[in-house]
Amino acid sequence: MFVQQLEPVADSLALSALVASLPLVTVLILLGAVRMKAHRAGLIGLAVAVLVGWLAFGMPLGQTLSAGAQGVLFGLFPIMWIVVNALWVYRMTVRTQHFDILRRSFGRVSDDPRIQALVIAFCFGALLEALAGFGAPVAICSVMLVALGFDPVKAAVVSLVANTAPVAFGAMGTPVVTLAQVTGLPLDDVATVVGRQTPLLALVVPLILVFLVDGRRGLRETWMPALVCGVAFAVAQFAASNYVSAQLADIAAALVGAGALIAVPGARRPADEPVRAAVLTGARSEDLDQEDPRREVLRAYAPYALIVAVFSIAQIPPVKRLLAEATQVFDWPFLDVAGPDGEPVGANVFTLPLLGTGGTLVLLAGLVTAAVIGVRAGAAAREWAATVYELRYAILTVTSVLALAYVMNLSGQAATIGQSVAAAGAGLAFLSPVLGWFGVAVSGSDTSANALFGALQVSAARESGLSPELLAAANSSGGVLGKMISPQNLTIACAAVGLAGREGDLLRKVLPWSLGLLLVMCLVVMAQSTAVLGWMLP
Repeated sequence: MFVQQLEPVADSLALSALVASLPLVTVLILLGAVRMKAHRAGLIGLAVAVLVGWLAFGMPLGQTLSAGAQGVLFGLFPIMWIVVNALWVYRMTVRTQHFDILRRSFGRVSDDPRIQALVIAFCFGALLEALAGFGAPVAICSVMLVALGFDPVKAAVVSLVANTAPVAFGAMGTPVVTLAQVTGLPLDDVATVVGRQTPLLALVVPLILVFLVDGRRGLRETWMPALVCGVAFAVAQFAASNYVSAQLADIAAALVGAGALIAVPGARRPADEPVRAAVLTGARSEDLDQEDPRREVLRAYAPYALIVAVFSIAQIPPVKRLLAEATQVFDWPFLDVAGPDGEPVGANVFTLPLLGTGGTLVLLAGLVTAAVIGVRAGAAAREWAATVYELRYAILTVTSVLALAYVMNLSGQAATIGQSVAAAGAGLAFLSPVLGWFGVAVSGSDTSANALFGALQVSAARESGLSPELLAAANSSGGVLGKMISPQNLTIACAAVGLAGREGDLLRKVLPWSLGLLLVMCLVVMAQSTAVLGWMLP
């Protein structure tokens, strides 16, 4: 048995923490300063983590490699298993042109560009984030807004800012599932606290969006539908994450938010021509006036309805128990690790959910979707293979980062850093979201940031007497605000609207909003760690 040591380097906590931070520093420098591709930076960081775990922290090489292998498997299944199948469903709708029908349907909801921004960038973007994540909402929503006549820069900025509130529960809850896995905290506990932080962002983001679209006039004239949309989204996200399922949180929030927005009196009223002339400065897609048969419109909405239905059925207690029976639990080979207290760590045993995991449920919904929208079996299989190929670098990035996280956690590197960081005391609660924000800003992924810093946050919380669930959740909630400034997302947005090379322009426009909202989240988390807002926590 390997027993983790907190001060293996010269019996000094400071020196041990400095050495333990080398893998993270390596990744951050390669991403931020060298601007290396994320998958390469992840692999190099993994190599550094293995060397530090083996040579500095004394973890046997075989166990170190075994820890990394467990991270790779978790990255593949269930994490990328969800993402691949979700994007596969989207690719099939593009193949059959049902996605274009959906885009035209959204355009007919309202001709007011401020309402269109809320419907597409905020509500539909949240649904895309719930199903796929990893940049898909920014790319797809930006293209849809440009097709409606938005200026490309404005379309990209609106899509980037909108892609905040739903990120923590994106890709069928992948970030919080990862956070729970790497910290050892129950998923329900982590999701519950995140669900009492990110809904606060949903209250203000729609107001920011209408301001971005049409300035003070937009805020003055459409604050009511924006506020109603935000409140409905927030309430649904809170309720679903706390009382139903983390995987359904964003789906419920997106649908309820869109329904509430459309129900607001005047939301569908034609916009004044001066407003449209001032906002819609780009070229409008010529196919927006095309009438689509009602049957095809229903088929365009079918994939999303099917996913909601499958996940809802999976939450019925008898069905949930039946799916859980297919879960495989086994001792992980070549791994026998105890914490500093001598107690075996949970990672010695690995849990593999085969049927109940989100990716399998999305796959089932995708198979039905293929039949509904008319994709033959061979074409569906080719689209699935093409999706894997398209995501090959994302798969490599996620698996390498999770392998790095597992090596750091199981060798004791994360615990050592956490004990060192705990010296911040009460100020740790304020700084906790900043760590998640920085992680997402450089990696482009809340999942990756949670894998990198989740265990560190929990370790620091326990050493400083704060709630582990609070700081773990703060890592994810703060992280969502780094999404809009990550080089990955900026590049995706520019490529989608034909602004290649203008990432700097977008960064200057979204950075103030990112920093402003981060400050709000820091204050919220700090208040939740005290009696001021402590009542918000379960």
